[in-house]
Amino acid sequence: MIASLKGEIFSKEPGRVVLDVNGVGYEVFLSLTSYEQLPAVGCEVLLHVYTSVREDAIVLFGFGDAEEKEMFRLLTTVSGVGPRLALNILSGIKPAALVRAIATGDVKRLTGLPGVGKKTAARLCVDLKDKMALAADDDDFFVPETEERSAIGTLFADVVSGLVNLGYPPAQAQQAMAAVRKRLPAERLAAMRLEDLLRETLRSMV
Repeated sequence: MIASLKGEIFSKEPGRVVLDVNGVGYEVFLSLTSYEQLPAVGCEVLLHVYTSVREDAIVLFGFGDAEEKEMFRLLTTVSGVGPRLALNILSGIKPAALVRAIATGDVKRLTGLPGVGKKTAARLCVDLKDKMALAADDDDFFVPETEERSAIGTLFADVVSGLVNLGYPPAQAQQAMAAVRKRLPAERLAAMRLEDLLRETLRSMV
């Protein structure tokens, strides 16, 4: 199994990167969090990799750090949560906030994530609550988020969720949100209301 890849970025787009490793191109799928941490095309990067083996394909999922990879692995142990949904979840919330949401049984927060309904949120809490409670008590495992960072991350997740509810595919919704985040100044984003940011993102998709 491929556990990590170190190579030059050949191309990238929200949710996906192609790494050139000694002349071989590897397509790796990423959460928006890991995507935004990537350097420019042509630069070298190290990704922690989870290899998903199916009957018809081998798919690589990459992460900027080992913590996010471990969260991904835990999510995929829950019935009904496949690799794609796990990646969507991690695109909408930081690992530390996800740990807290599951450990405290915050179903409302979880159902605000792309592709997560009430049943899936309940399964996440039941299946992972004990594991997340241990992680939440480990100060060395996750770096706590600041209130501002957590709030704006929730806002972005709500926009992606709103687009999915409007019928847009999760991947397209994430790409549109990532493009708006890149285009608008951080100060303006922090001051925007949910409905304003949703309209701005919808306009960018026309």
